[in-house]
Amino acid sequence: MIIEQAPVLIVVISLMSAVATPLIGWLRKDLCYPWVILALLSSTLCSVLVLNTVMHEGVIHYYLGGWLPPWGIEYVVDHLNAMMLVLITGTSLLVAIYSRRSLEAELPDRTVYFYTLFLLQVTGFVGIVITGDVFNLYVFLEIASLSGYALIATGEEGAPLAAFRYLILGTIGACFYLLGVGYLYMATGSLNMADLAEILPPLYGSKVILVAFAFFMVGIALKMALFPLHLWLPDAYTRAPSAASALIAPLMTKVAVYVMLRVMFTVFRPYFSIDLLPVTKIMLYAGIVSIFAGAIMALAQRNFKRMLCYIMIAEVGYMVGGVGVANVVAIKGAILHIMNDVVMTLGLFAVAGILAYKMKSSEISAFGNIFKKMPFTMAAFLVIALSVIGVPPTCGFFSKWYLIQGSVMAGNWTFVAALLFSSLVNIVLFFRVIETGYYDFGASGAQHAHEEDTVVSEAPLSMLIPTFIVAAAIILIGLYNQSILINIINFAVPKL
Repeated sequence: MIIEQAPVLIVVISLMSAVATPLIGWLRKDLCYPWVILALLSSTLCSVLVLNTVMHEGVIHYYLGGWLPPWGIEYVVDHLNAMMLVLITGTSLLVAIYSRRSLEAELPDRTVYFYTLFLLQVTGFVGIVITGDVFNLYVFLEIASLSGYALIATGEEGAPLAAFRYLILGTIGACFYLLGVGYLYMATGSLNMADLAEILPPLYGSKVILVAFAFFMVGIALKMALFPLHLWLPDAYTRAPSAASALIAPLMTKVAVYVMLRVMFTVFRPYFSIDLLPVTKIMLYAGIVSIFAGAIMALAQRNFKRMLCYIMIAEVGYMVGGVGVANVVAIKGAILHIMNDVVMTLGLFAVAGILAYKMKSSEISAFGNIFKKMPFTMAAFLVIALSVIGVPPTCGFFSKWYLIQGSVMAGNWTFVAALLFSSLVNIVLFFRVIETGYYDFGASGAQHAHEEDTVVSEAPLSMLIPTFIVAAAIILIGLYNQSILINIINFAVPKL
């Protein structure tokens, strides 16, 4: 019974837990933390069950209320979104465990509201990836977006303005997506993705369908912060509370990339974007520009969290450009990089939250002697940084390898150059943090060695353990990348 109902339980558990959280907080505020962990642990177990079922038995179709599609709403779980469900729920669980001490320092009087929004955010994310209905996807997209705006607005000085800017641009993106849904429904009379995939091919020459597809792609590009539509992201994730950044930063852009893949290769057939229209060519060049722009702007940052935001923009370019290369190897690399980037971004923002908690600042210049003060945290940081750079056997190397291999096969040397350039810039960026963290330089440039600076003062275990789990996951995904490719990602790559 649990296995049969697991697809809907993933959504219902987080949604109903969000409804119950204010009541639990009203009775006993300190119960919210274990309550959220219990809810997300249950959702994670259901996600793992669903992934195991898909791997052994194939695609799952779940009809809400027993109504058959296309009239009813259908949840469809294949290898791609089964992987995404595990990533979303697993990330959310780790961030929930991590969040306690961070919230005590940053939002001591608003933890109940934070956890309510936190669970709604998770509900939105899992709903986006599990639904097989384009309008239902929009509903969950708005749940995730509205929750995200509120979570970001609770941050440090300047957060409300950053959240307002995000709200304006995010609403424009959602409106573009909704207009695309409207045009498709006007032309086909259906909202079910599988049904649309059968109805649309004879209509590919219709201007209504072309406009709908254009609206979809622009709306999704805004949500994934593809350059130059990235303007909302740096301020939003920099100003947000550490726990909010650690949840939203790894997931929002990757969920948007997932939606892009669904629209391009499930709602529409692959040849529509590759052969009939120059969509993949545009995506390739957009990805290249995003990589160069993100890497160059990251070099100019002195705030650690803001630097990570621009690294994220470059990483989005990896995935968009990989899809734009439009061969099987590159798309494998793009899908694998979705997984890798979720884990790497989670690790980076977890470390950023720990440093902000202990050092009371996110400025890189404030991290002097941090390797001596927090050796375990910085050991985890080194593993994560090596993965972002692309050093084997960390997971970041293998997705970059497939992206480069696919680009070489397609003769797209500019994309290869962009990937290599980004890796070199990442070396510079992280070396700057390592240099500052290993030594303590005064204003004159001379090194100062204070006795009190060498005293070990590590992060709390509730923050350190999830960070170490992420660092271990980075190595394990790298070591077992072939198993992941064979058992999951090979099934997720569309037939080109």
